Amino acid sequence: MPFFLVIGAGVVGLVTALELKSRYPSAQIVIAAKYLPGDNAPEYASAWGGANWFPAARDNGPQEDWEAITYRKFQQLTKERPDAGIMPMKIRFHYENPIDEVEILTPATGKLWFEELVGGLTKIEGEDLPAGTVFGFEMASFVIDVQRYLPWLQTEAAKAGIPIHRRIFTDIREAFTRYPQATAVFNCTGLGALTLGGVEDKKMFAARGQILLVEGPEEPIRKMYFQAPGRGGEATHIFPRGERGGVILGGCRQKNNWDGDVDLAFADVIKRRCCKLVPQLGKPEDLKVVKHGVGLRPGREGGARIEAERIDGRLVVHNYGAGGTGFQASW
Repeated sequence: MPFFLVIGAGVVGLVTALELKSRYPSAQIVIAAKYLPGDNAPEYASAWGGANWFPAARDNGPQEDWEAITYRKFQQLTKERPDAGIMPMKIRFHYENPIDEVEILTPATGKLWFEELVGGLTKIEGEDLPAGTVFGFEMASFVIDVQRYLPWLQTEAAKAGIPIHRRIFTDIREAFTRYPQATAVFNCTGLGALTLGGVEDKKMFAARGQILLVEGPEEPIRKMYFQAPGRGGEATHIFPRGERGGVILGGCRQKNNWDGDVDLAFADVIKRRCCKLVPQLGKPEDLKVVKHGVGLRPGREGGARIEAERIDGRLVVHNYGAGGTGFQASW
């Protein structure tokens, strides 16, 4: 009987374990991780996700496939498992530079690859465009309440007979000695892959994000909003967690910034940007803040590492470095 060890209990590790169980029902599977749902360390990036499905891939290949598969999985979950914390919600996204300059088109095709997947895009024009933006679209998507979704994944693992062990590995080879029966080890350590002995991937970097969770206005915000100068720029985003679950305001993507502390001055900048984009939020000084958060996304030069490797003759499957796409590409 196969035995699979999954190292890491962020969204990627949890989904990997569940997918393994669905493909190999008789297999014994264990998740071993330093951080679990409910923990709030900055390097446990999943805890600080906005989160939503918003396409980032443009490789005309597997990365687009990962996001498309996850989009369809979210469609299924919203219908069959409303308790998962995933809700259908439209998103309005706007950019401050022309479409051929913001790196969202797939170079091989010159198109937005996801248009058909989401059921078409509605162009935002004229007075409907926020000040300072030059184009925008609205499309069908999903918002993810990570405070519900991560515990749901954990509970699904428990129901499937997948135990979760609190473990700290300093070297990947420790997995072979602690779990000598493992047929394969799945390395879903995220940012930890930078320092994990036997892996030590120097392409990894922290992509710092900062958010606020605020009480929503009396008239609920029923769409997500996103504005940025271009790919990788300082994005402004507003993600309502349903009608009464509060609203996530963000954000930033600060490459190689490892500071896990909240910058309250920057939090004020986020408030002003978000209230300008969505006046329905009210005045920045009147926002009722539930909490501030900082997450260190597991960025990687060249994108996520998804590949198999033999280490000391043992099979290791790497699945880390998703950056900000962990939720939307995980399935």
